[in-house]
Amino acid sequence: MIKIGNIELPEFPLLLAPMEDVSDPPFRRLCKTHGADLMFSEFISSEGLIRDAIKSRAKLDIFDYERPVGIQIFGGDEEAMALSSKIVSTVNPDLIDINFGCPVKKVVCKGAGAAVLKDVDLMVRLTKAVIKSTNLPVTVKTRLGWDENSINIDEVAERLQDIGVQALSIHGRTRAQLYKGEADWSHIARVKNNPRITMPIFGNGDIDSPEKALEYKNKYGVDGIMIGRAAIGYPWIFNEIKHYFKTGEKLALPTMADRIEAAENHLTWAMEWKGEWVGIVETRRHYTNYFKGIANFKEYRQKLVTTDNAEGLYRVFEEIREAFSDYVFI
Repeated sequence: MIKIGNIELPEFPLLLAPMEDVSDPPFRRLCKTHGADLMFSEFISSEGLIRDAIKSRAKLDIFDYERPVGIQIFGGDEEAMALSSKIVSTVNPDLIDINFGCPVKKVVCKGAGAAVLKDVDLMVRLTKAVIKSTNLPVTVKTRLGWDENSINIDEVAERLQDIGVQALSIHGRTRAQLYKGEADWSHIARVKNNPRITMPIFGNGDIDSPEKALEYKNKYGVDGIMIGRAAIGYPWIFNEIKHYFKTGEKLALPTMADRIEAAENHLTWAMEWKGEWVGIVETRRHYTNYFKGIANFKEYRQKLVTTDNAEGLYRVFEEIREAFSDYVFI
């Protein structure tokens, strides 16, 4: 069993990665339903929380059915990080996670996210500020380093553990790589095998199938796997991996009915959480992923992203059920 503070996770947990504009409560609910063991909010700007920015505050919404769940914050100022962690603590998540890995330019330019990899002393100070400001377990998600010439994950892991970080998720790319090339998990394995490291180490990057999950579990010896992009439009990946670990066999692919049900639920839960109009608009980006690779689907995809009322969208889902009732995924 893996422990983070008082949180008990399964022997080899599967984590849903925090993803901006993706990992909101409706999406997390779908992934929880399909086997995710630990999930995180979208990352939240510490400065935004302090300014009472509406978008940042909305990201603090968590629900009991998704526990254990962490709220992830980012920033480059110690005082702001300390104050934001106090704000986060008031909504009672199971843990606070700090993002030191986001490679996006608008975050890095503010000296936050992956930019902090260039200054490990600053990373330590920011993390200490959070730990001192909350009684919740504090974890970190980061990358290997700024670029291939400055891979410093070994130092990062040791120093973060020394100040009280209770788990570390490592994406196997540098900031310079963004999401290109292959994730190099050999660095993650080296951290895990460091005799000084006792906190759980979770690997992240490129896991998109049960076979790859098992291969990386065995090859790199991590304590668990964090899955991000592969879960978008495909929340079934968590239970597929668990089933493959237990039996060595693959689950049947989700049927068209399964995919329609997931998309409908996503829409329904998004409208319940955000209101009808915002829920409709913000769910549109997910339909392509739910119905990826289906022949002759263009007409229905167009309807899904242009219909502007709930009743009409539910009718479109019924049309899809009828038109593709015999569709078989291979």
